[in-house]
Amino acid sequence: MPLDIYTDGGCSGNPGPGGWAWVMVQKTFQGDTILAEAAGSEQGTTNNRMELLAVISSLKAFRVMRGGVSRRATVHTDSQYVQKGITEWILAWKRNSWRTSSKQPVKNQDLWMELDALAQELSPEWEWVKGHAGNRYNEYCDRLTREEVKKILPKS
Repeated sequence: MPLDIYTDGGCSGNPGPGGWAWVMVQKTFQGDTILAEAAGSEQGTTNNRMELLAVISSLKAFRVMRGGVSRRATVHTDSQYVQKGITEWILAWKRNSWRTSSKQPVKNQDLWMELDALAQELSPEWEWVKGHAGNRYNEYCDRLTREEVKKILPKS
């Protein structure tokens, strides 16, 4: 039975203190069960890095939970940067030695390379969801992300 993974990342300022979160949900006819979740934070980062770290962390957890069983997952992200990056843009970036169409180095190449390896190994489906639009698990990840950022904001 496939799993649904919802991810989010964000910053207070860009760059600035950032947070990321994910939740892994098993949906059945009996209802939803949250199987796992995680969140984290970093100082001096960007929204895009946090979005990528959320997905990378979730896929690492999925790999462990899967335990060698052929299980499918769909990653739901509200980041078009992540969704289009992994499904469309990455092919050209790799073909062009990690350069963009304007011949600039790809930003966050370290994370893109890690995500690419995980995506090739685990073959998740990728689905963009509109952020702040009432999706239960996207909203939950957004709340966890904001809580992580609050933890590291300077106290005034």
